[in-house]
Amino acid sequence: MELLNRPRRLRGSQILRDMVRETRVSKNGLIYPVFVKEGQKIREEIAAMPGQYRYSLDTLAYELERIQKSGVRGVLFFGIPEHKDACGSGAWAEDGIVQKALELAKREFPDLYLITDVCLCEYTSHGHCGILHDHTVDNDSTLEVLAKTSLSHVQAGADMVAPSDMMDGRILAIRNTLDGAGYTNTPIMSYAVKYSSAFYGPFRDAAGSAPAFGDRKSYQMDYHNKREAIKEAELDLAEGADILMVKPGLAYLDIVKEISERFPVPCAVYSVSGEYSMIKAAAMAGYIDEAAVVGESAVSMFRAGADILISYYAKEIAGYIEEGRIG
Repeated sequence: MELLNRPRRLRGSQILRDMVRETRVSKNGLIYPVFVKEGQKIREEIAAMPGQYRYSLDTLAYELERIQKSGVRGVLFFGIPEHKDACGSGAWAEDGIVQKALELAKREFPDLYLITDVCLCEYTSHGHCGILHDHTVDNDSTLEVLAKTSLSHVQAGADMVAPSDMMDGRILAIRNTLDGAGYTNTPIMSYAVKYSSAFYGPFRDAAGSAPAFGDRKSYQMDYHNKREAIKEAELDLAEGADILMVKPGLAYLDIVKEISERFPVPCAVYSVSGEYSMIKAAAMAGYIDEAAVVGESAVSMFRAGADILISYYAKEIAGYIEEGRIG
């Protein structure tokens, strides 16, 4: 048979397959989320996320050391305060749990890149991501609080802030506040395209952030919408965002591709708690090869256009890269 084009020619050996690989995964693009909780001697496993833990400050250093040794260089802090109130005042307190975690991490692990989630849901007694007026999250009054929280994080040692609240105008409010305080070089990674998703369920157990009433559909996005994602990303970029994030990951690879191709800034993807827990549960039941599925999932997000991957499997992915199982 006279075939001039034979794609299998480039699949003949592992060396050749590695040489012509189109998508390459690097440890440099990985970020690991860390839950920090007020208290002492806490290293408690999250029931809905086997293998993931909440840490108090006195146990946090051991986890940060493990992260650093894995080759992951970026961490994303989430705080779990002991006390919550209607306005989420623990989010911006000088002695808040995230602020104290930043001070410890900056002092003990100066080579780690420290990012903070900026939102109120972990700190409010009602579990919503902003300030309530009656039973409605008030957009504009929330902006000042988010900006104040971001500034407190940067003052405590954050290298980057990542607002996840989905309020309109929050990037501009944070950018103006940081610039006004002299932090013009501190980048903002915006949760620009954050869908109202069922995949967040295990996270709400991890952070104790489930809303006490209603849901978050009035501020997080409808997952049926694609044009709205482009609009949100355009607005955040115009307001000063340096990195645009898509959240969740696997069910939204079309959105990742759209955002990464349209906008001239790095694209991050958050592979969320539900994605982690589904893989973990299937692996524990013996239904799948955990490492193979984790690697394939990670590559799919980078192939779609991600420059940065936030994942609860980041340490394992770094190990797979080191072993040559993905790369």
